[in-house]
Amino acid sequence: MTDGTFPSVFVSHGAPTIAAGDTPVTAFLKVLGDVLGRPRAVLCVSAHWETDAPGVLGAAEPETIHDFHGFPEPLYRLRYPAPGAPDLARRVVELLADHDIPCTVSAKRGLDHGAWIPLMLMYPEAEVPVTQLSIQPDEGTAAHLALGRALAPLRNDGVVVLASGGAVHNLRYFRPGSPEVPDWARRFDDWLAAAVEAGDGEALIHYRARSADGAMAHPRDEHYLPLLVAWGAGGDGAKGRTLHRGFMDGGLSTAAFAFD
Repeated sequence: MTDGTFPSVFVSHGAPTIAAGDTPVTAFLKVLGDVLGRPRAVLCVSAHWETDAPGVLGAAEPETIHDFHGFPEPLYRLRYPAPGAPDLARRVVELLADHDIPCTVSAKRGLDHGAWIPLMLMYPEAEVPVTQLSIQPDEGTAAHLALGRALAPLRNDGVVVLASGGAVHNLRYFRPGSPEVPDWARRFDDWLAAAVEAGDGEALIHYRARSADGAMAHPRDEHYLPLLVAWGAGGDGAKGRTLHRGFMDGGLSTAAFAFD
C-alpha cells in the first residue's frame, strides 16, 4: 500500500451481473486496481446511498448489501469482506466540517452494490479498508462538486476517492443482453466524455441545459452526481481522462474517468 497521490475515479457500475460476468467493463475493472496501485484506503461515493444530508459509513466490518432484485441467484451469495475504515470516516467528517458541510457517521449501514461490486473486481483480495459516503439528490450538481472539492486532500494521503454511478442511466431502456444502444444514449455519452476531458465545469454542472439528451440520459440525477464528486476531489483545475467507454444491456453506459 502507498501513502502517495492517487487520481479520483468515476466508474459506471452497469448492471450487477458484471460481478460474475464476462463483459468488457468486467475486464476493465479487473485491471483498474493494478493501474491505480493499492491505496491505503478507499472512500466510495455510490449512487445507491441517498440521504438528506451527507453520511459516512463508520463500520469496522461493513456488511455486503444486495440491494438489487430479479438477478441470477449466485449474485446474492457474493460477499465482499473488506475491513472498514473508521479513521478515514472521521477524517471525512473533519474535511467536510472545514467547508461547513455537516456529516454524520452511520455505524450500521454496509456497502451497497454500487460500492462492493466495482471494488470486488478492482481489489479482489478485499484487503483495502473501505468506507462509503452518501449522496443528496435534492441538493443538485453544484453541491456535489463542492462536496468533492472538500475531499480533495484525501488524494495526497493514499486514499482513492471512487465515485460509482452511471454516465448514462435510464432504466426504461434497460435491455438485458441487448447490443442495441439508443442514439440519444450514444450522443450523451460522447458529449459527457468531451466535457470531462475539456474540464468544462459549467457544462458538467448544467448538463441538462447544455446537452439536448441530458434529461433522457438521467431521468434523476442520482447516478450522475458521483461524477461531480470525483471531479471536485481531483483538485483545483482538474481535468478528466477517459479510462473506459462502452455500453451494456441496451442503454447503460460503462464509461469511466480519472480526475487529477
